[in-house]
Amino acid sequence: MKGVFYGWWIVAASFIIASYVAGTIFYGFTAFFDPIVEEQGWSYTQVSIAFSFRGLEMGILAPVVGFVVDRFGSRKVTFFGVIIVGFGLILVSLTQSLAMFYGAFLLLALGAGSCTSVVLTTAVANWFKRNIGKALGITACGFGAGGAFIPLIVWLIDAYDWRTALLILGLGMWTLGITLAFVIRDKPEQYGYLPDGDTHAGSTSKSEVQVQVVEVAFKEAIKGRTLWLIGLAEAIRFAILTAVVIHIMPYLSSIGISRRDAGLVATAVPLLSLIGRFGFGWLGDIVDKRYVMASTHLVMGLGMLALSYANIRWAILPFLLLFPLGYGGGMSLRGAILTDYFDRIHFGKALGIIMGISSIGGIIGPALAGWTFDTLGNYSVVWFAFSALTLVALPIILVIPTARVPDLQSRAQ
Repeated sequence: MKGVFYGWWIVAASFIIASYVAGTIFYGFTAFFDPIVEEQGWSYTQVSIAFSFRGLEMGILAPVVGFVVDRFGSRKVTFFGVIIVGFGLILVSLTQSLAMFYGAFLLLALGAGSCTSVVLTTAVANWFKRNIGKALGITACGFGAGGAFIPLIVWLIDAYDWRTALLILGLGMWTLGITLAFVIRDKPEQYGYLPDGDTHAGSTSKSEVQVQVVEVAFKEAIKGRTLWLIGLAEAIRFAILTAVVIHIMPYLSSIGISRRDAGLVATAVPLLSLIGRFGFGWLGDIVDKRYVMASTHLVMGLGMLALSYANIRWAILPFLLLFPLGYGGGMSLRGAILTDYFDRIHFGKALGIIMGISSIGGIIGPALAGWTFDTLGNYSVVWFAFSALTLVALPIILVIPTARVPDLQSRAQ
């Protein structure tokens, strides 16, 4: 469409890819949890460990993907990722042993890590600067919109079985993902633009379009506090987020809520996070991103406190009003705050390292929640602990050094 900056088409494609991947292998797997346990006879802890393996996309793989995407570009890596995700979903549907189940999730981790957070965020960040909070906020909304897949997944499992549902989702990944990967472009300079659609007056040649960025000595930057403080705060957020997303349906079922109603709550969590993703992303373009990021942790912690009392049915409402907004906002701020400290040349590597650090929480959270239920027979203790943990994140975020040059920061202090 003439007049629409191409960066927004990349945002739209990233939104849809993120939505499908998040809906099928992140939010949607809470619907597969009980059917798999019932058929295979595995414990909650054993199944939770597999979901933790999926979190390796943010762990060992994330820094590697960050370097790869900076080297080869987001488009090629996205193609690779969507193909591998399709294979992974089909392999899970064929699972006959716990070892095979774990292996399939490792494959899903490789695929998801190659076509979601680091890759898509880097693709979008390359095309925007002034509107980075809004653009990444919309992209992050794609991950939240994936929650809309939960009712479809529940229906597929009930209408067929969990294996057939996974097979259908795997084929859908290939059909949709490969098509949208063609939309992704790496850098606006290759097409005669600067970020946000700016052009050099009187320039007609692409070779004349150059990005005026300050080179960052990346090895020097990672020695500073900024990267590691953001990573630690993200590790706390991901420990809580992954535990809730994976265990929300089993938890609600354990306190007497029907599978249908539990599915509705599980669906509402990512969908309501859309408000936080875009709202906090927009706010981050106006207010110091450190304060906005800290507020997302506080709101998420209050939501976890409400979840601890979900056996009192009305407590589910404040949980849904608070938790999704907090974690959704954090998804947008993670990438946006990095643009204050790292130039676009090194953005993928910086985000990859952040994701790698945060994966420690993403791996521990689900397994800890599963172990707590297997040991104590309920989730209340771990939900209380996670609520308190958000308070630990606040001072960590607030001591992040100020970005002296918000537009083009030459180094992370």
